[in-house]
Amino acid sequence: MKKRIIQAVAFVFLLTGIAKASDIVHPGNCRSYTVDGNTAVFSCENNIKVQIKEVGPGVIRIWYDTDDFHRNNQSFAVVADESNGNQKLNISEQPQHYEIYTGDLIIRVRKAPFHISIFNKYQKLLMDDYQNRGFEMDSTQMASHISLRPGERIYGLGEKNGPINRVGHQFKMWNSDNPCYQVDKDPLYKSIPFFMSSEGYGIYFDNTFKTTYHFGTESADNYSFATPGGEMIYYFIYGPSYKQIIGRYMNLTGHPIMPPDWALGFSQSRGMLTNEKLTREIANGFRKRQIPCDIIFQDIGWTQYLQDFNWRKENYMDPVKMLDDLENQGFKVIVSQDPVVSQNNKKQWNEADSLGYFVKDIRTGKSYDMPWPWGGNCGVVDFTNPAVADWWGNYQQKVIDQGVRGFWTDMGEPAWSNEEATDRLNMKHYLGMHAEIHNVFGLTWDKVVTEEFEKHNPNTRIFHMTRSAFAGMQRYTFGWSGDAGNGEDVTKGWKKLAGQIPLALSAGMGGIPFWSCDISGYCGDISDYQAEGELYTRWMQFGVFNPISRTHHEGNNAVEPWRFGPKVEAICKKAIERKYQLFPYIYSYARKAHDTGLPLMRALMLEYPDDPETADLNIEFLFGKELLVAPVTEEGAASKKVYLPEGKWIDFDHPETIYDGKQWIDYPVSLKTTPLFVRKGSIVPMMPVMQYIQQDPHYPLLLRVYPASVNKRASFSVYEDDGESNDYKRNIFAERQLVCSTSREAYTINYSLKVENGYQVTPRELVYRLYLNEAPHSILTQDGKMKKVREAWNSSEKHPSKRPQWSWDKETRVCTIYIPANQEVEHITIEK
Repeated sequence: MKKRIIQAVAFVFLLTGIAKASDIVHPGNCRSYTVDGNTAVFSCENNIKVQIKEVGPGVIRIWYDTDDFHRNNQSFAVVADESNGNQKLNISEQPQHYEIYTGDLIIRVRKAPFHISIFNKYQKLLMDDYQNRGFEMDSTQMASHISLRPGERIYGLGEKNGPINRVGHQFKMWNSDNPCYQVDKDPLYKSIPFFMSSEGYGIYFDNTFKTTYHFGTESADNYSFATPGGEMIYYFIYGPSYKQIIGRYMNLTGHPIMPPDWALGFSQSRGMLTNEKLTREIANGFRKRQIPCDIIFQDIGWTQYLQDFNWRKENYMDPVKMLDDLENQGFKVIVSQDPVVSQNNKKQWNEADSLGYFVKDIRTGKSYDMPWPWGGNCGVVDFTNPAVADWWGNYQQKVIDQGVRGFWTDMGEPAWSNEEATDRLNMKHYLGMHAEIHNVFGLTWDKVVTEEFEKHNPNTRIFHMTRSAFAGMQRYTFGWSGDAGNGEDVTKGWKKLAGQIPLALSAGMGGIPFWSCDISGYCGDISDYQAEGELYTRWMQFGVFNPISRTHHEGNNAVEPWRFGPKVEAICKKAIERKYQLFPYIYSYARKAHDTGLPLMRALMLEYPDDPETADLNIEFLFGKELLVAPVTEEGAASKKVYLPEGKWIDFDHPETIYDGKQWIDYPVSLKTTPLFVRKGSIVPMMPVMQYIQQDPHYPLLLRVYPASVNKRASFSVYEDDGESNDYKRNIFAERQLVCSTSREAYTINYSLKVENGYQVTPRELVYRLYLNEAPHSILTQDGKMKKVREAWNSSEKHPSKRPQWSWDKETRVCTIYIPANQEVEHITIEK
């Protein structure tokens, strides 16, 4: 069959040139159709069949094939393909076309030639095949061409370089290790073949081979995706909003796991952080200087051999005691994994080789001999082999039992298997040749790591961060952007820093809500710490607004904050402290990310899709909905251009300053400045600075209230769970629901506590801080008038009063209302 031919000549694509037009095959005319439940099959000329299946509300699977719709492997990413299995498609046949009606969509199938158009139920055209090229194939590839309308914008493809709007650019899916990558380098480490159109739909192309995307680069009136192998299966995902599209993509490919609460603190690492002495020195350095930190990473060299999960004897005197001591200081230790076994590791290598757990060389039938950047030649572990899971899980559990708290899976491309490494295509995995498995190799590894962790550690939440992945990775792991920075001259990495902003936003729209970069840039030797100080500071100010914040650099280049001098240390300490203060806000949005798939770092077009200024905005982002962050990414900057969308925006650090929205502003900056704004009509939950998350489990909840305009309201639900278990998957949690309504006479705060499935709520003091123009006349609760005191509540105080009280600071114009932990005040009226 034609599909088999395509698979046999995979990766000839783009090497032999473009096929002649006479060699290209299209479906031709549609001859007949059949319907079976929620699936219709259209039989066309040229032995091509087209399956259209409704798999969920607003989600349609389209599959072109030349035989019986057989897959070599089941989808690695899709987990919900049968949700409408009992529903029968409603098809109406017209003289020129067929129409399929679902609750949300009308799918019009033209008969001659075969052509698919998809409308919403109001007859608005959403997606339209381009001419008769909705499907075409030749001896080298299959492709689908879709019409691209004037002004249409495309977003997505996960962690890809370049502007967030993909129109005018082309991309390739082939997980690649490209250290010190340029801001336009493609491909990178991850392949997420999902994108969204401003016309109100998304496409997930369910194919693991090396695919190529052209978004208006071959012709301005169409875009295309093409593959040299596998199946031509894609899912049309209706929104119409971007948020709805992302939500339905999550339903299709799985919802993100939540990190442990401490994962949302600060992390420290470096390439040669691979010994006990240095690890203890760094831990003591943070605590001595009172710089918050939760995690210390150990890089590849921590092991005796790759990958036996034994500590390197000459580097660690007593690793178990080290882990215990660090835990007592509030530190968690994360260790790296590589997906290989070194041939120098004779015991484990012979074991895996004899059991058939390595990827094979198709030429010899023996374990593939993989050159590896570290530890000499290795065997590549075949994580597609089901028997490998328990074997690997037993090995990795050794260090978990000793006190390690999680893993970062590195080099999972597998490393040095970029496009030019064609010899790797001779690798045969249990589930297929490397041409098919390459892009999902990291995903299959991450699946084993997480599922085995959860099997060995029931109801324990995993910390698991990865570099190389595929669609669906959010079910198992978090992501980081790999080896960024300027290797030739580390001080000239400014463009690399700026490029991480759109990279992060695209990652978030591709199902990677928990994301990190290497703060400091990873690449390059730091020979002059004073010269590097400004760039390091700016990278830190951006990095603390990554959901997972990790400072990391190659080799033995130290990147702890105090290495760059007292001025930089003080600024970075403040930046890290802000992340900890915002923990209740961040954790609440972490739950939203699990429920909806929406990222914490949001491109402005997600929240303001009708504002043309946000369509191509690559220099700032929303952190949740309430906060807007505009990182400074230019050397020696004295100001930062910031776009503020509709509404009014309050300077977070200078709340007396309020800006009107829908305008660009020039915001003055110094080295210590991170432009940060909060939307008027918001509530931002915070906590006092701690040296590590849950240092004080009974921390008071500090509620910054920025009242809305008259007849409007501000609201927020502060989420809380135990932070360590998987009980959140069973909806065992609490939410403190807050609403502040504004009238001409008063501000009214309503508070309620929602407890789900027996969660044990932690009693907390509530401290409201309202930013007002004038001092309140009086404050009332449901129990009567509240006492006014002279001084505001101080976070260093413990239970300053057994009764509610309030104060007014005329200089800051802040009204502070204190509610003791032992009282539940459901209604507060602040009379103007």
